[in-house]
Amino acid sequence: MSLRLILMRHAKSDWSDDVPSDHERILNQRGRDACDAIGPWLADHNYETDLTLCSDAARTRETWQRVSEHLKGAHDLKVLPQLYLASATTLLNEIRTCGQQSVTVVAHNPGIGNLANGLVTSPPSHSRFVAFPTLSTLIVEFPNTTWAEIEPRSGQVIDFIVPRDLTD
Repeated sequence: MSLRLILMRHAKSDWSDDVPSDHERILNQRGRDACDAIGPWLADHNYETDLTLCSDAARTRETWQRVSEHLKGAHDLKVLPQLYLASATTLLNEIRTCGQQSVTVVAHNPGIGNLANGLVTSPPSHSRFVAFPTLSTLIVEFPNTTWAEIEPRSGQVIDFIVPRDLTD
């Protein structure tokens, strides 16, 4: 039995002056459209999840809400304040506490991008992987039986996509 991890950076957010704080920024139209592209892509590839760990920022919660509308399976959601602007180390520590076979993390750069780059044995050939732009989505599998056992550079890339791959 292998473990599957889906790492997602939140979709494009609104930078208007109407938003009282960074934490409360919501998605802009481009971000919402990207969610409506990535969600069906995940479903079409059967990249379902048992548990989602999500930053408590408005843009990450909205990203997951919109993406998950396209997924078939039931899944648990944990909205965690400690994931807001979290480092790769903090994200990995949260993942290591999980008990489900398939886990999704929706968070922010630079932490989510650093985690993605640090977990894989070799990066995908995609030109945007290192930058991990908004709504980048990485599917990675580990040969381990528990999340507590995963180590850096031990994950096998299954897939990687950015919204522009689907919308341009």
